[in-house]
Amino acid sequence: MNMTTPPDQDWKKGSAELLVLSLLEDQPRHGYDISKLIQLRSGGALSFHVTSLYPLLHRLEKEGWVAGRWVEKAEQRRRRYYSLTPAGRKALRSKQKSWKDFVAIITRVTGIEHA
Repeated sequence: MNMTTPPDQDWKKGSAELLVLSLLEDQPRHGYDISKLIQLRSGGALSFHVTSLYPLLHRLEKEGWVAGRWVEKAEQRRRRYYSLTPAGRKALRSKQKSWKDFVAIITRVTGIEHA
C-alpha cells in the first residue's frame, strides 16, 4: 500500500478496477451495462455513476488492460464496448489474488468467519 496516498483511496481505486475487470472477463460490455451490473449484483449496495466510470474505463484502456471499440446498431446510439486484453486478464488475476489475501488477513485479525 502506498503511504503517500490515503489508504482509503487505494482500496477504492483497487476495488473499482477489480469490479470492472471482473465484469469484462466473460464478455465485452459498454459502460452503462457495467454500471447497471454492479448495482444489480450488489443488490443496490454499490453504484457507479457514469461520471466516475468512464474516466476509470479510459484509464484502464490507457494501461492496456481493456480495449474499447465503437459499435453502431440500427436505431440505437453508438456505444463504446470494452473487452479485456491479455494484460487485463493478468491484472485481474493479480487483483483477485490480492483481494483474497486481504480478506483472509482481515478474517484472521478480526475473527470474522464467512457466512
